[in-house]
Amino acid sequence: MRVLHFFKTYWPDTFGGIERTIHAIAKGTRQYGFESDVLSLSDQPEINTKSFDGHMAYKAKLDFEFASTGFSREAFRRFKELSAAADIIHFHFPWPLMDAVHLLSRHGKPTVVTYHSDIIKQKTLLRLYRPLMYRFLGSVDRIVATSPNYVETSEVLQHFRSKVEIVPLGLDEADYPQVDEKTMAGWRARLPARFFLFVGVLRYYKGIHVLIEAARKTGLDVVIVGDGPMRAELEEQIARDRLTNVHLLGALSDGDKMAVLDLSRALVFPSHLRSEAFGLSLVEASMRGKPMISCELGTGTSYVNLDGETGLVVPPSDPAALAAAMSTLSDGPERASQFGTNARARYEAHFTAASMAKAYEETYRSLLDSPRGDFRQTA
Repeated sequence: MRVLHFFKTYWPDTFGGIERTIHAIAKGTRQYGFESDVLSLSDQPEINTKSFDGHMAYKAKLDFEFASTGFSREAFRRFKELSAAADIIHFHFPWPLMDAVHLLSRHGKPTVVTYHSDIIKQKTLLRLYRPLMYRFLGSVDRIVATSPNYVETSEVLQHFRSKVEIVPLGLDEADYPQVDEKTMAGWRARLPARFFLFVGVLRYYKGIHVLIEAARKTGLDVVIVGDGPMRAELEEQIARDRLTNVHLLGALSDGDKMAVLDLSRALVFPSHLRSEAFGLSLVEASMRGKPMISCELGTGTSYVNLDGETGLVVPPSDPAALAAAMSTLSDGPERASQFGTNARARYEAHFTAASMAKAYEETYRSLLDSPRGDFRQTA
């Protein structure tokens, strides 16, 4: 059986959250007899195709971007070619071009959509896009949400509740390099003895400015790993407040990132807007047995990090509450250690790539076994 994944970006070694998820699904479901192709866009003049971990990554030429949405005329042709050979089409939402390609191609194949996030930022454009979005979601056979929390708080998912399934995102430890003692020693010499850690792209919804303010209030060391559009603004905040306890490292390789995570006392994930739908950095922390601090957004962050069990959950955009949580873990190392133990157990029970792949295998087989149109509905 062949599955075609369709999303705007996908390329080995440059994975963001959704791209890492697609890779894990493609790699994990292969053992159940599902071969995968992934179609995405490229802004390079040459169009590349590459075999990666047993599946093919295809590219269509990116023509232009508007409101974080890539557009491509070639995507229609490439999708038609690849979907003809596929048994199942697996979309990854949101991406408006994908909706149009699906509806215009009339491919007639069973369809599943992994619903990664509501559209939050582009509220004005959402009003124009909503009819297409509802038609697209109404036409597919299954919608997969990544946490029960998100289903309950998403107006869109509630509209299609009868065909929504829940499959949490998962990570495979084997996809991360082993951290050698030389790497650990190098970072141990470079970093403070005890520090809180943030890992992620420096985007507007990550709440890093709140974390920096909490660091100012507590004086506790904070290490920030990642790069992105907010970096200059965050550097300005650090300089303005003359903070010597905030360390901005930039982007790191997976090996270095895991070393820094292992050395940290806890992961702080201060995302303050609903654009943060799940938080794979929280899963990485759970995988390494680290306690966590996150914010209550009504999304998957509070499904990964259970308040009082794997860490602490605080209100969003509240530096005082975040500072208090950091102080609690700093002053209570035994409690923090127990949170970390519980986090590792929760990872093993819910967030492995193997469990995610098995769930998608069951979804794929149910699609192939079900009469066409059983789960479709009009908006």
